[in-house]
Amino acid sequence: MSDEAKPVDYKTTVFLPKSDFPMRGELPKREPAILARWAKMDLYRRLREAAQGREKFVLHDGPPYANGHLHIGHALNKILKDAINRGQQMLGKDADYVPGWDCHGLPIEWKIEEEYRAKGKDKDKVDVVEFRRECRDFAAKWIDVQREEFKRLGVIGDWANPYSTMSYAAEAQIAREIAKFAANGGLYRGSKPVMWSVVEKTALAEAEIEYHEHRSTTIHAAFPIVRPKNPRHAGASIVIWTTTPWTMPGNRALAAGAAIEYDLLTVKSIHPESKAKPGARYLVAKALATEFVEAAKIAEVDVDTADRATGADLEGTVCAHPLRGADPYYGFDVCVFTGDFVTTEAGTGFVHIAPGHGADDYELGMKNGVEVPQTVADDGTYYPHVALFAGRRVYTPQGKPGDANKAVIQALEANGNLLAVGHLTHSYPHSWRSKAPLIFRNTPQWFISMSTNGLRDKALAAIEATDWFPASGENRIRAMIETRPDWCISRQRAWGVPIAVFVEKKTGQLLRDPAVFERIAEAFAAEGADAWYASPPSRFLGPDRDAADYEQVMDVIDVWFDSGSTHAFTLEGPGREAGWNLEWPASLYLEGSDQHRGWFHSSLLEACGTRGVAPYKAVLTHGFVLDEQGRKMSKSLGNVTAPQQVIEQYGADILRLWVVASDYSEDLRIGPEILKQQAEYYRRLRNTLRYLLGALDGFGEAEKLPYAELPELERFVLHRLRELDGLLRECLAAHDVTRFYVALHNFCAVDLSAFYFDIRKDALYCDVPASVRRRATRTAMDVAFDCLVKWLAPVLCFTAEEAWLARHPGDDQSVHLQLFPETPAQWHDAALAEKWSKIRDLRRVVTGAIELARADKKIGASLQAAPVLHLDDDAVYGGLSKAIWDEVLIVSDHSVTRAAAPEGAFRLAETPGVAVRVEPAQGHKCERCWKVLPEVGSVAAHPKLCVRCADAIG
Repeated sequence: MSDEAKPVDYKTTVFLPKSDFPMRGELPKREPAILARWAKMDLYRRLREAAQGREKFVLHDGPPYANGHLHIGHALNKILKDAINRGQQMLGKDADYVPGWDCHGLPIEWKIEEEYRAKGKDKDKVDVVEFRRECRDFAAKWIDVQREEFKRLGVIGDWANPYSTMSYAAEAQIAREIAKFAANGGLYRGSKPVMWSVVEKTALAEAEIEYHEHRSTTIHAAFPIVRPKNPRHAGASIVIWTTTPWTMPGNRALAAGAAIEYDLLTVKSIHPESKAKPGARYLVAKALATEFVEAAKIAEVDVDTADRATGADLEGTVCAHPLRGADPYYGFDVCVFTGDFVTTEAGTGFVHIAPGHGADDYELGMKNGVEVPQTVADDGTYYPHVALFAGRRVYTPQGKPGDANKAVIQALEANGNLLAVGHLTHSYPHSWRSKAPLIFRNTPQWFISMSTNGLRDKALAAIEATDWFPASGENRIRAMIETRPDWCISRQRAWGVPIAVFVEKKTGQLLRDPAVFERIAEAFAAEGADAWYASPPSRFLGPDRDAADYEQVMDVIDVWFDSGSTHAFTLEGPGREAGWNLEWPASLYLEGSDQHRGWFHSSLLEACGTRGVAPYKAVLTHGFVLDEQGRKMSKSLGNVTAPQQVIEQYGADILRLWVVASDYSEDLRIGPEILKQQAEYYRRLRNTLRYLLGALDGFGEAEKLPYAELPELERFVLHRLRELDGLLRECLAAHDVTRFYVALHNFCAVDLSAFYFDIRKDALYCDVPASVRRRATRTAMDVAFDCLVKWLAPVLCFTAEEAWLARHPGDDQSVHLQLFPETPAQWHDAALAEKWSKIRDLRRVVTGAIELARADKKIGASLQAAPVLHLDDDAVYGGLSKAIWDEVLIVSDHSVTRAAAPEGAFRLAETPGVAVRVEPAQGHKCERCWKVLPEVGSVAAHPKLCVRCADAIG
């Protein structure tokens, strides 16, 4: 065969995309290498150097607890913080991020105690300083573990110098913050009922409490009236209902609803198993009388409306305790008061008041001068002085129900005042650590007053001055602050910052000596808070005071005060001494929505109590992570998604994409199918970058065209980039990264891949390199790549870096050192966008018709089609030339007619006035560009090519 007769391989003449950027991400393998590269080039330091002098953006890290491996909630939180920080940095701000850890508190103590129990070791026999050292070592170990896990997520920050609440400097500043409350009168010691864990033997903060279903024993008990307000009630009894029979020894009063109507029921007959007695008379709420009669198994009652009274009428009535007569201890009177917390939702309309076992009970007792008895000890047993029940347990040390309820019920029945026993399953407070039910218990504790120095009013004003994302967060925290009691900050534990104050024994007054406070803080800064336990009190009191005259307080501070003080030792002076260059107040606090009652709350109160304003300008919350069915994750259900497993299978960038693709203002879902979907989204984004990199192979400045010389299609793409740039800045200002990245994904999938790339493939592959159309295409793609790779960098931090280096290689190169591109205002062209929106509408009808023709085997590829467009109005069509329409429709030929379309023509309801029928294109297929044209064969030197392709290869 002669050389002339050999077939020509025209594939080699086509300018196909060329790139070393691989199609498959293989993120689990590539990401660690990128992390190592960032460490080698010290990317964090480079970012700080580049940002010097810029406006600061400070996202103050809410400290995770240094205990155990990270879970998916940690990953959500840290990735979201990192995406926001990286975005602000690339906006041109100095977004320094100092990560931190919360290290004190019960969970770590609990772990050390578990180790002791496993070894048969008695914690109470271990020196407190030694115990604290073991707690510190435990926390330090987990900080190191979690630090590496956070870094593997791609989170960038000052990992070499994080903050922790157990650092000596932090403990010193926490002590100084407490001293400020002591000095301004906000700190006081009082005796109030607090949520108490019998298992952990300590008071718990609201944020340390979970609510679970609990089965309680209920009783109806009678309080015989001894001095009636209304003579008609003489000899009757007031009936109460309670879910905590064990609180009856602590009863000292009764509460009625002022406006509630009460009826006097006279028992006529009873069922055999009833504990009521015929002839007995009982006062209960009119609205609850039927329920009481049924519960007490009373067969028939008489009700005389003349005996009806309101709670206000009954106020001042005096009853006997139901155990009066069983022991002289219960010989006191029980008075009736009115309380606005009394309802007719359940019970009898009367509430038995045990001031030592409930917040409402305590407040009512204080208001009316009622005794607050001490009845239950820290281990859940009745004190020795509590007659009939001394030593009985409310709950066991393991958190199981004790024998107190049974003993109280038996005593009430023996005394003739038990009317009914039942059970109720309801939501009840439990310790978040031990999972054991809690009790309200009156104990001496240290409090921060919400009224002294106007703390409540300052906090409410600060809430109003803060930007809340979402806005509903403001109402949520406002409601909490408006109604919250004084802040109980004392805990009867060992691992924490002590409430480092002294009380004068003679007067009971808190010592408010600035010199003493400063000696304490200096000792903590040098030796840590262990100094409080290891040093004699005289070291802090100084030579002018006798240590024997003072009580050294040994309670530790609520860990929420610890974390609520982090702003003081990171954002202010102590932070600068530690090497951080932040500012106060923080630009943003970002945590889960539960932190309205946790860190946001405690930080607000701490800062308002010491500085008068909030430590943050804005607060952003995210939801919790559930499984794919919307269930809470648990090992027992086998539905836990661990971030470590996701990274191992898919890579951190998939996890990061999941975060921003989800509406994090609500609860998020994750699981195998959702992750597969995210991997598919990632594939599309990666392929977009890969296509652009390949299309830009060899592109340089000389090839670029100025904006004025670009065709409409390229100007439309630039318009869309300008729109996205505006959306990016709007979303970052509102901390709504999801809205932008969803729009960016749609831009890549719809505007680029399915539209622009599809149309411009022909020009890119087949035009000569010097053609204006090809140069314009590559000019627009160069801009698109620059925008996309930088916009994706805050989220797909590994992939964006890989793509950037593929186009800009160099040891000192990083996309994260770049700023977001500034898109010229000139690119915004609303009229052009409107025109191309209509063009795309028409194109969709043609594309639909072609797909149907391909399915019917009428044609193969779209270039084999010559569609006929039946248009009621050809105004849209007239905006482009026929040749450009061929490009836009990706056909070899087409025609337009105003004639009515035949019955089988393709239509879309959303695009009226357009119908399309598909005819085969006339001519021969060009073996280089694959268009079907009559001109193929007209160039003698290249009989199988169209004129354009023959010119291209010479």
